[in-house]
Amino acid sequence: MNYVPTETVNERTSNISNETTLGMLQLINNEDKTVADIVTECLPVVSVLVDKAYETLSSGGRIFYCGAGTSGRLAVADAAELPPTYGLAPDRVVAVIAGGVGAMINAAEGCEDSRERAIEAFNESGCKAGDMVIGVSASGQAPYVLTFMEEAKKLGCFVGAIVNNKNTLMSAVADTTVEALTGAEVIKGSTRMKAGTSQKMIMNMFSTAVCIKLGYVYKNYMVNMTISNRKLRARGIAMVSAITGLDEKEAEKLLEEYDLNIADAVKAYDLSHK
Repeated sequence: MNYVPTETVNERTSNISNETTLGMLQLINNEDKTVADIVTECLPVVSVLVDKAYETLSSGGRIFYCGAGTSGRLAVADAAELPPTYGLAPDRVVAVIAGGVGAMINAAEGCEDSRERAIEAFNESGCKAGDMVIGVSASGQAPYVLTFMEEAKKLGCFVGAIVNNKNTLMSAVADTTVEALTGAEVIKGSTRMKAGTSQKMIMNMFSTAVCIKLGYVYKNYMVNMTISNRKLRARGIAMVSAITGLDEKEAEKLLEEYDLNIADAVKAYDLSHK
């Protein structure tokens, strides 16, 4: 194996097992503070992925995340949150995790070495030319993720990667790679920590920016969100009220007229008050 910084010993935390509880937390927190600055350095490359994703979705294509272990679980969470938050159809951004849905609850880390399972998952995914695939892996060399990316590449898909090391196997396959160089973890090799935090931040900003570009946000209001419970209904009413200046009763009436579709209600109000 090549030199992999995320698998090295962190000298700053080498005595963490002898620390007080507060001391442990301070060491972890100090390492976490470095992640945002590292992600900042990645923004120009993330913007490339955002623009390509917007182009893909606007053209009828789909986005596939593929990850294993922590990376896969973070990818599943990001994709799952887009339909309720932005009204995006569930099949537009899809996450594929090594070990399948069950790996969300019960770790199936051994699956990340299986190229055969990756090919099966790729075939089952329905990924086709015109879609976009983003592989996510701290090491940048998980065979499952790498294989999924390679299969997408064969079809001519745009392939991106989010990794935490330089010059990885995944980078060699990807058209564009985000390298968030978070370095040695608090606990050697525990990439669910800084590496995982960086991946969470990057996927959050990536998917949020894509949905903004698709027109699912008005100013900074998530006007395309799905209202599915009392809390979200109250949030929707408050949102319509804040945007239009109507009191809450008027805002609720307007929202009901448009079947709880915030974007339609706001658009109708704007058109009627021009």
